[in-house]
Amino acid sequence: MSDGNVAAEQLRQFIERIERLTEEMTGIRDDIKDVYLELKANGYDVKTVRAIVRLRRMERNARMEAEALLETYKSALGIE
Repeated sequence: MSDGNVAAEQLRQFIERIERLTEEMTGIRDDIKDVYLELKANGYDVKTVRAIVRLRRMERNARMEAEALLETYKSALGIE
């Protein structure tokens, strides 16, 4: 095989991997959507659960900093 054929084959393999991963990602998004629908059907507030998920992804220090900043802004605006 010439270098051009090898490069084309490698490129094709990369593209096929990206396509497979994109399909998997779509499936995972659909699964997550289903879980949120199930949460809602069981009486949970989806918006609040999304906020909790977002907070749990954050590192502890970043979360504490964000919460402190939120409290500072709320205090400045007189929001309890």
